[in-house]
Amino acid sequence: MKQQERTIYGRLGKNPELRMTKKEKPYCTFTFAEESPDEGEPRWHNVVMWEKESEHWAKTLKKGTQIFVHGRIQEKNFNDKQYSEINAEAIGLVGL
Repeated sequence: MKQQERTIYGRLGKNPELRMTKKEKPYCTFTFAEESPDEGEPRWHNVVMWEKESEHWAKTLKKGTQIFVHGRIQEKNFNDKQYSEINAEAIGLVGL
């Protein structure tokens, strides 16, 4: 499992979902499409954000919102398909 840190720009694929762990630790998840001029289709990422900030972004972000996500990216393989998961350290709105 390769891990790297970077900032990616794109749009939300769906509204974030706010959840709680068994120990009542909040986190939100959402899909995020990174536009790539070199490729014909966007590259999709699964994003996870933890703690108090996750509650704020779960209320603020909506499907289609243009944002940036900064965090650690993990490339994973599941059933011969590759996908990435970003453990977000920072999220921000773009183009306002």
